[in-house]
Amino acid sequence: MTDRALAVVRAGALTTVQDLGRPGHAHLGVPRSGALDQPAAALVNRLVGNPATAAVLETTLNGCALRPRSDVTVAVGGAPCPVTVDGRPAPWGTPVRIAAGALLNVGTAHYGVRAYIAFSGGVTVEPVLGSRSTDLLSGLGPPPLTDGTVLPLGRPAGPHARVDVVPQPGPPAELVLRVTPGPRDDWFTAEALRAFTTRAYRVSSASNRIGLRTEGPALERAVHGELPSEGMVLGAVQVPPDGRPVVFLADHPTTGGYPVIGVVRAADLPAVAQAVPGTPVRFMAVRRR
Repeated sequence: MTDRALAVVRAGALTTVQDLGRPGHAHLGVPRSGALDQPAAALVNRLVGNPATAAVLETTLNGCALRPRSDVTVAVGGAPCPVTVDGRPAPWGTPVRIAAGALLNVGTAHYGVRAYIAFSGGVTVEPVLGSRSTDLLSGLGPPPLTDGTVLPLGRPAGPHARVDVVPQPGPPAELVLRVTPGPRDDWFTAEALRAFTTRAYRVSSASNRIGLRTEGPALERAVHGELPSEGMVLGAVQVPPDGRPVVFLADHPTTGGYPVIGVVRAADLPAVAQAVPGTPVRFMAVRRR
């Protein structure tokens, strides 16, 4: 095996390989997948000199520990967290040169949920349908990392950024999600439609890469029949039988049989990736464009 590789010493709660995803395959039943916080993933790629398409690692809550087999430039972004190299503090949000055999430890997020780790050359696991992303729902792409996994790295594409630190948006104290109503908003009572955009919800601890689950007032349906399964899109707000809205994220199913009350604007979804359980959520209705 090439020395352009890294070994996973501590995989953490959930660490996956992610890139821009595999859009355009919904007709085959394949979700988009990809990094949940795409601006954070793109930024760490830029910091180490990678193109936006390079694959990075996405960690969940408690980070991971890695040992590169060759010298490599690394950048950590997304959820702010402690970073150490061989036990010594290293900067977050800026390129760091790490020697072969050194131990990079990305610690527990101070706030937020997901950190992103880019390596010069990118993670070069075998692509599936044009993407290296792990898809937790379909099982496409590499499996979530486990201790002892070895990941190949590509050759650097260019020099890393010459910066001390780059501003990044902090995890949200409150999620304000702009929602375009429909296509099945007529399946809900007038009171449910008012509650959806005026009452407060919270992020549920059951949230994951498939969807942001919420806690709050149940939305009552006006139509109680069965809905034939229909296509789902990124950001669709589906309402299951318990009445609590679920916002579909990168690994969402491509079809579903519960009514969709609205669709969240794509620009609002990166913040969802960093919302910890208990974060207040407000849905704000906007006109169709």
